[in-house]
Amino acid sequence: MPRKQVVILGSTGSIGINTLKVIDRFPDRFKVVGLTAYHNIRLLEEQIRKYQPTHVAVADEGVKYFKRHASLRKIKIWDVHHDLEDLVSLPAVDVVVIGMRGSAALAPFLKAVRCGKTVAPANKEALVIAGDILMQEARKHEARIIPVDSEQSAIFQCLEGQKREQLKKIYLTASGGALNNVPQTKFDQLSVKQILDHPRWKMGKKITVDSATLMNKGFEVIEATRLFGLRVEDIEVVIHPEAIIHSMVGFKDGSILAQLGVTDMRLPIQYALTYPDRWESGLAQIDFAQLGTLTFKKPDFKKFPALALAFDVARRGGTLPAVLNAADEEAVEAFLNGQLKFSGIYRTVEKVVKNHKNTARPKLSDILSADVWAREEAKRFIYN
Repeated sequence: MPRKQVVILGSTGSIGINTLKVIDRFPDRFKVVGLTAYHNIRLLEEQIRKYQPTHVAVADEGVKYFKRHASLRKIKIWDVHHDLEDLVSLPAVDVVVIGMRGSAALAPFLKAVRCGKTVAPANKEALVIAGDILMQEARKHEARIIPVDSEQSAIFQCLEGQKREQLKKIYLTASGGALNNVPQTKFDQLSVKQILDHPRWKMGKKITVDSATLMNKGFEVIEATRLFGLRVEDIEVVIHPEAIIHSMVGFKDGSILAQLGVTDMRLPIQYALTYPDRWESGLAQIDFAQLGTLTFKKPDFKKFPALALAFDVARRGGTLPAVLNAADEEAVEAFLNGQLKFSGIYRTVEKVVKNHKNTARPKLSDILSADVWAREEAKRFIYN
């Protein structure tokens, strides 16, 4: 069988690294044709020498650095800020894995679906801010979107072969993040390092902070409504600290299907790459005798008001999801830079959402304008 040609946007991040680990197991079935990164030049260079892609996108000085190397002259060097749409639309590309974070992923995501590619997104921001447009374009161009995010992958797997009209409830599980057992009164006393100490997953800084506020789970609620055509009322968040059940789907007859697995991102990544087949992963199976107790509880919306805000935004829709995402990106960045207290993340985002004049049925231009407005509004709150 011909090898699938893969582009990885964000190859030096955790999703990109794990995607390459999956590809390492099946070198005769996958070929890496494109890698992208922003500033981790050394790791990107190692990846280039190992996987020999024909195209690489990198930022700023990285473009000059790679173009100076004679051994890399056969590789097409692109600018990661401007050329990703051209990269993902190359005729040779079969699968685009989106491991880059933030709203910057929207443009290449949209271009990939318009070119009929298979897109495997770990990035949730693009689906949050413009999910309706992305799904509409995917249907129009017969592109396939197979989520890599573990919770969305679990739902995707549980819905396979099921009649959608028989669906009753989606249960999105959440580990609870670093603050699950920390009183709210102590939140602002914790250091950035403590907030970034996630109990289950090793992720990027931004998503780890979002996991601590539970904003990340709120984004997943919005994302799920887009990916699976759900109402907000169809979705329930369940705190599950062991992170063994990655999400569940309930049906009208009372049956619930759950997807379980070890906490390793290679599982959903491999499923996205091999769909509809399942190949040997080399990962450990769950040992139920050693597992012990699985615990579940309802989320505390007072302790984590960001989740309640995200549910409200999901119900109202329009340009509000773009505003929520943009304000959160700015607030989390300010927190990581020591310019905002942890509790200030929510307060900033709430103010920006409250001040926004929502456009109910936005065009892409409306979404992009709302994104710009929200960032400026967030900065005004943060720095004043």
